[in-house]
Amino acid sequence: MWLKASCMLEFHTSVPTPFILMLRPRSGEQQWISREDYVLSPSVPAVEFTDSFGNLCQRLVAPIGDFSLRTLVYVETADYSDIDPGAPFIEVPHLPGDTLPFLLPSRYCDSDRFTDMAAMIAKGYAPGYDQCAAIVDYIRRTIEYTPGHGQETISASEVNQQGYGVCRDMAHLGIACCRALCIPARMVVGYLEGLYPMDLHAWFEAYVGNRWYTFDPTQTDLKGGRVAIAFGRDATDVAIYTQFGAPVELLSMDVQVEQVSKPND
Repeated sequence: MWLKASCMLEFHTSVPTPFILMLRPRSGEQQWISREDYVLSPSVPAVEFTDSFGNLCQRLVAPIGDFSLRTLVYVETADYSDIDPGAPFIEVPHLPGDTLPFLLPSRYCDSDRFTDMAAMIAKGYAPGYDQCAAIVDYIRRTIEYTPGHGQETISASEVNQQGYGVCRDMAHLGIACCRALCIPARMVVGYLEGLYPMDLHAWFEAYVGNRWYTFDPTQTDLKGGRVAIAFGRDATDVAIYTQFGAPVELLSMDVQVEQVSKPND
């Protein structure tokens, strides 16, 4: 399917403020970026770089006053995310080197606290994809999805204890449990067609069967177009904007995703 996805951010700054932005998706196995607009207002110099996870980042200094960012992208993406029940667990010595950072505990994915719980959830399931699916089923049964009620980022163990959370929190819990089983797992932030209420969305991917697969505890199936913007160990690595220095006021944020016909050449 073809999707048109946009994000509008409006800020007010009291002093010149350094930002790192992360709102440019890249083409990959399940998405192709056809067209893209990226507008800063007022226009300021920006430097783009690629971080250690392959994400496209923009570095700039916002001037005093109102500052806005508008992105628009046309993407060809899969109607369904790939699934592969039975995809095998990959022993750690045989994992690609770039997956190894996604085995370790991180700030919000404290996987070292989930060794026993993850083993209990995965008991009786074939090592690999089926264990990841069992973890997703556990999260859906035990954690209430509460979109719009997660301003403070909390750890996976805190999410598990409080029993509710937003998409980011549920992804953190899934990642922590997978890593506790020595399955590499990473955070993804992006767009999801049909999401309600519409916003940027977070899910996770696990590395089994020699590739990354999508898992989303907030959705009953994997139907619907996804556009991945950024990948990382947890929410720290995939923030769509990070500002430094004095706090800034986010005046508004508007996200739109719609299915469209193939854009004209």
